[in-house]
Amino acid sequence: MLGGLAVVIALLFGCLWVLKRLATPRGAAAAVKVLGAAAVGPRERVVLVEVGKDVLVLGVAPGNVRALHVIPLAELPPPPAQNGPLKGGADFSSWLKQSLERRKDAP
Repeated sequence: MLGGLAVVIALLFGCLWVLKRLATPRGAAAAVKVLGAAAVGPRERVVLVEVGKDVLVLGVAPGNVRALHVIPLAELPPPPAQNGPLKGGADFSSWLKQSLERRKDAP
């Protein structure tokens, strides 16, 4: 019975490995990167897609995708700075350490 269980578990892991290999983007699909999306209706979205050195603004609806605008990547504004305690590229562990030290120093 344990041998049968081991075979079933091995088959599950094998299937997961195959699915992972098949789902990895290759070729042209790897060159496409979704930068963001915004819903404009119950089933409609506007999506920013980076393709090479251009950013495409696409209108996406059920059964329909249309290019609304093409923006050169160089003209795209930089992403907004992060507000809050983690700005400046600090990670959570350093932020937590700093806040604990401040709390310790407070009277």
